[in-house]
Amino acid sequence: LDKQKKWPSDFETFHKAVVAKVEPFTMTSQERIFGLVEAVDYIEKFQIEGDIVECGVWKGGSMLAIAETLSRYKNYNRKLYLYDTFEGMSAPTDEDVSHDNLKAEKLLASDANKNENLVWAYSTLEQVKKTMSLSSYPEGQIEYVKGKVEETIPQTLPGQIALLRLDTDWYESTKHELIHLFPKLVQGGVLIIDDYGYWKGARKAVDEYFKENKIRILLNRMDETGRIAVKQ
Repeated sequence: LDKQKKWPSDFETFHKAVVAKVEPFTMTSQERIFGLVEAVDYIEKFQIEGDIVECGVWKGGSMLAIAETLSRYKNYNRKLYLYDTFEGMSAPTDEDVSHDNLKAEKLLASDANKNENLVWAYSTLEQVKKTMSLSSYPEGQIEYVKGKVEETIPQTLPGQIALLRLDTDWYESTKHELIHLFPKLVQGGVLIIDDYGYWKGARKAVDEYFKENKIRILLNRMDETGRIAVKQ
């Protein structure tokens, strides 16, 4: 692994192995995968109760990293929830602008080929299931929730959440997820916002939600876009 690429000095053998395994199935950086592995280590080490939720899964790389880390602990008790349209991105609104002021609508329209334009984040349910089959995590503990989150949440929800990863990019979906899912994130649970630094709509949704609900939270920087926090 060390010969293939230059790794950050604090990456251990397990981090490198997970990154190498999930890279074909994710658009997230090495740093964000590292942070995800550390988050799972944390909820296991401190026995934070609850299931794991990801909204916006693309090809399943991040949840594969989660499953690989849980498997290291031989803990298969947590249910993994994967929320996605499995048909690519839902329609953006005027709020959805990139950090450099490019409208999401135009970026999507620039290439209507969902398989080629990564902004579409297109992947089928079958592709994601194939990705998840690369882990030893029990199939019966993985729940795939197909559809727009605004339509599937709160109809399908876990009781408690230990780790909540939000990666649906847009303002409306991110705000909806926070309204319904953050209250289910247990005290000491981990929140990851993948697009805080890239999509202005996602950032606005996060900032609005915590301000409106008078919630104190420190969003730590994972890289130029990802943020991570522990719920007080």
